Amino acid sequence: MATATIAAPGAATPAWHALSVEEALSAQSVDENVGLSAKEVEARQGTYGLNKFADAPKEARWRVFLRQYSDPMQIVLLAAGILSMFIPDQFATGVLLVLLTLLNAFLGMSQEGKASASVAALQKMMVVKSRVKRGGQVEIVDMDQIVPGDIVMVEAGDLVPADGRIIRSATLEIDESALTGESAPVPKQVEAVKAESALGDRVDLAFMNTQVTRGAGTIEVVSTGMATEVGHISGMLQETKAEESPLTKQLNVLTRQILVIAGVSLLVSLALGLVRGTPFDILFLTAVAFSVSAIPTGLPAVVTTILASGTSTLAKAGAIVKRLRSVETLGSTSAINSDKTGTLTLNQMTAVEMAVLGRRYTITGEGYSTTGQINRVAGEPEVSMDRYLLPMALCSDAVARDGGLVGDPTEGALVVLAAKGGVEPVLNRERYPRLAEVPFDAAYKLMATFHAMKNDAGVDVIRCYVKGAPDQLLARATTADDGSGATIAITDEGRAKYLEENERLGRQGLRVMATAQRDLDPATFDSHAADYLPLVSDLTLLSLVGIVDPPRAEAKAAIAVAHAAGIKVRMITGDHAVTAEAIARQLGIRGRAVLGSVFAAMGPEEVSREIDTIGVIARVAPEDKVHLVDVLKAKGDVVAMTGDGVNDAPALKKADIGVAMGITGTEVSKEAAVMILTDDNFATIVKAVELGRALYDNLMRYIRFQMAALFGFIATFLGASLLNIAGGVPFLPLQTLWINFTVQIFLAIGLGYGKAREGLMQDAPRSPEQRILPRRLMAWVIVGGLVMAATTLGVIAWATPVYGPETARTMGFVVFSLGNIWFALETSDETRSIFNPDALPSATLLKAAGGAFLATVLGTELGVLNRLLDTVNLELNQWAIAIIVSLAVIVLAEGRKALGIHTIEPPTLVVPAVVPAT
Repeated sequence: MATATIAAPGAATPAWHALSVEEALSAQSVDENVGLSAKEVEARQGTYGLNKFADAPKEARWRVFLRQYSDPMQIVLLAAGILSMFIPDQFATGVLLVLLTLLNAFLGMSQEGKASASVAALQKMMVVKSRVKRGGQVEIVDMDQIVPGDIVMVEAGDLVPADGRIIRSATLEIDESALTGESAPVPKQVEAVKAESALGDRVDLAFMNTQVTRGAGTIEVVSTGMATEVGHISGMLQETKAEESPLTKQLNVLTRQILVIAGVSLLVSLALGLVRGTPFDILFLTAVAFSVSAIPTGLPAVVTTILASGTSTLAKAGAIVKRLRSVETLGSTSAINSDKTGTLTLNQMTAVEMAVLGRRYTITGEGYSTTGQINRVAGEPEVSMDRYLLPMALCSDAVARDGGLVGDPTEGALVVLAAKGGVEPVLNRERYPRLAEVPFDAAYKLMATFHAMKNDAGVDVIRCYVKGAPDQLLARATTADDGSGATIAITDEGRAKYLEENERLGRQGLRVMATAQRDLDPATFDSHAADYLPLVSDLTLLSLVGIVDPPRAEAKAAIAVAHAAGIKVRMITGDHAVTAEAIARQLGIRGRAVLGSVFAAMGPEEVSREIDTIGVIARVAPEDKVHLVDVLKAKGDVVAMTGDGVNDAPALKKADIGVAMGITGTEVSKEAAVMILTDDNFATIVKAVELGRALYDNLMRYIRFQMAALFGFIATFLGASLLNIAGGVPFLPLQTLWINFTVQIFLAIGLGYGKAREGLMQDAPRSPEQRILPRRLMAWVIVGGLVMAATTLGVIAWATPVYGPETARTMGFVVFSLGNIWFALETSDETRSIFNPDALPSATLLKAAGGAFLATVLGTELGVLNRLLDTVNLELNQWAIAIIVSLAVIVLAEGRKALGIHTIEPPTLVVPAVVPAT
C-alpha cells in the first residue's frame, strides 16, 4: 500500500468536511473496502501515537510543599521559629512556630493537585472497543489503537472512537450535545459541506466520544487523540490556569499591608531599644513576640473552617463544592453563563402543540413521562384522536418507559404524545406489525412504515404511515385531513395555510414534524420490493407537531430571583438562534440573541459595548464560551459558568465559578468545574449564591474583628516600646499564640457561623474591586484596636509597680483578651446595640464568647498553663480591675451606634433596564 500523504502531527490539516469521500480517501491512501494493513497501522502509530489524550504535566510533591513557603507570613514565622531556638528559654516557642509553618504548608498542599483531573476524566471515557476494517477483515480493536486512515463501522449505541469523515450513512444520526450543545441528534450525510461551516454544521463528520443514536455508518478516521475536537478541549484545559478567588486576592493584599505596618512598627520598636541600650536577647524576644502578634496566623485556619462549613451547607442543598474558597466567589457572582441543553432545559424532547387543518391542540406534561393530556378549544366537536396519533406510535422505533427513553429523542416526543392520547405504542405495534419500511434519510427527510389495517369502511388496506419534514410531506401530498376525519384536496389556499402553520410553530422555536398516510391495495403491494420510496406519494396530510426541549419549570423562577439580585443570566448553546431565543423568552432571560460566529468576530471595543445587550449566544464553539468568560471578567464581572458537556469544560475552568451538572454532566465537565449540582437544578445555583453571600457577610464580620485585634496587638507592642512599658514586651510569644489560637479562634468561629444579614438577595453583586475594609470601617477597626491597646498598656503600667511585672503582664493579658470578646459581640451587628432585644448576638456567638472567656481564665488560673505561658494566678480584685477597664470597648462601640455613626453601607441594587430579546 502506498505511503499515506496526510500531514504529520503539528502540520496543517485539510478541511476534511469540505472534501468529497473520494478526496478524503485519496488524501490518506486508503481503500474503504480493504482498510489499512497491519504494517501501515504500526507505521501510523509510530507517527501519531496512541488514540489517547496527553497527560497534563505534574508538579513534584516536594515542589508543591516548598511553594507553600513563598507566602510572606510563612517566611516570617519560619525565621522567627528558627532563631527562637537559639534564645535562652525560648526553644519551645521556636519549635511551636516551626510546627505551625509545617501545618500551614501541609494544609495548602492538600488543596492542590487537581490540575490534571479533567484530562484524567477524559481518559476514562476512552475504555471502548471499535469495529475496524483492516486488511479486508473486520476486527475488534481497543479505541486507543485506532490510527488516522482506519475505516471504522458504527451503529446505534456506539461511541464514535475518533474524529472521522463519514463515507457511508444509513439513516445515521449522532448525539453531539456534549460537544456542540445541539440538543437534537444530528442527521449525518456523505456529501461534503462548505469549508467555512461551523463545527455544529459539519454534518459529514463524526466526532470522538459522541453517541450514535440511530442507523449505521462507516467512518474514515482523520484525527486521533489530541488532534480531535475533544482532544483540543483537553489541550485548552491544560493551558487554562485556575485563578485565585476575589476573597483570596483581597486577603493577600490586606495581609501584605499589615505586614508592612507591622514591619515599620517593629523597626521603630527595635530602634528605640537600641537607643536605650536594651540587651540583645530582650530585643530579639521583643521582635519574635511582635512578629507573632502582627501576623494573622489564625486567619487561614479560620477562613478554611468557615468555608468548610459552607461547603457542608451547600452539599445539603444539592451543590458539592470542590475548592473551599470558591464558596464565597459564588456569593459575589454578577454574571451566570448557562448552557441550555440539560441545564436550563430537561434535555428531553417534548411535543407541546399539535395542529390539524383548522384546529390546534396543546399538550401538557414534560419529558418522556406519559403523564399529560391533549387539550382542545372549547366548543369544537370532539373527534377521535387515533387517526392522528397512530402514525406517531407505528412510524417510530423509540420506546418510552418509566420516564426514560430508548431511541431517538424526536421519536420519543411523538410516541409519548401518542401515549398521552391513549394510543399505547407497544400494544399497537403488536396489533399492527410493520410489513416494510423506508428508513429515514437526510436526502428525503422522512420515514415511512407499512401495516395491514382496515380503512374507515372496513376494507383491508396496506396503510403507509409517514413522518418527516413538513415541506417534504407537503410536496408528496395531494389531499389533507380536514380535522374531522374527512379528506379534502389540497388547494393553493390550503397549501398556504399549511405552510403558515408550520412557520408559526417554527417562530416559537419548535422543531416541527409532520405526519401523513396513504392506503394501498393489498393485492398490488409487494412485501419484498427493493425500494418503497416511490410508494410514498399521493399522501394525505394529517398533522403538524411542535416539539421542544422544554425549559425546567424551576429555572424560570431561579432566573427571576437572580435578576432581582442584580445577576445577569445568559444562555449559551449549540442550538439554532430561533430555538434558543424562544427558550430564552420563556425563561425570562433578557437581551438579544446572536450567533457564536458573530460574537467571535466582534472587536474588543464592540464586544465591550454590546455585551450587556446580549442575552443568548447560539451555535457556539468551545472557544466562544471561553471568550465570553474573558470578556465578562475584563469588564469586572465575577463569572459563573454552568454546563454539562465536554464542550463546556474549558469555560468551566476559566470562569470564577464553574458549575457542572451531577446527573447529566460528563465526567470532564465535573472535573473541570469547582461546583457540581447533584440535582441538576438551576435553582440550586441561586440558592448557592444566597448561601455564598451569607457566608461572605459572616466572613466580613470575622475579618473586621481579626483586623481590630491585629491593630490592637501592633499598637500594644509599639506603645510598649515608645512608652517603655514592660520592657517593650507586653506579651511573651506563647501568650500571643494562646490569644491567637484560643480566644480569637473561638470568637472567629462564633462570628463565622452567625445568622446572615437580612435582605442580602436584594443587594447588587459585590464588586470584586470592593475593599474588605473601606475607609470608615478601617477607621473604626483602628480605633477599636487602639482602645484595646490603650486599656492593656494602662493596666500593665499601673499594675507593674503595685503587683510586679509578672502579675501586671498577666492582667494585661486578661484585659486584651476580654477586649477581643467585647469587640466581637459588638461587631456582630454594626448598627444596632447588643442590648437591643431584636439584635442580640446569635446563640452560636454567645457560646463562642463563653469559650473564649474560659480560655482566658484557664490561661491565668491553670497551673500547667501558668508554667507554659509564664502567667500567674490573679486575685479577685485584680480580675475586677481587668474586667472593668476592658469594658471601655463596649462603651465606645455603643456610643458610636447611639450617635448613628455607621461603618458599613450595604450595596444598593440598581436593576438594569430590560433589554427585550430580539
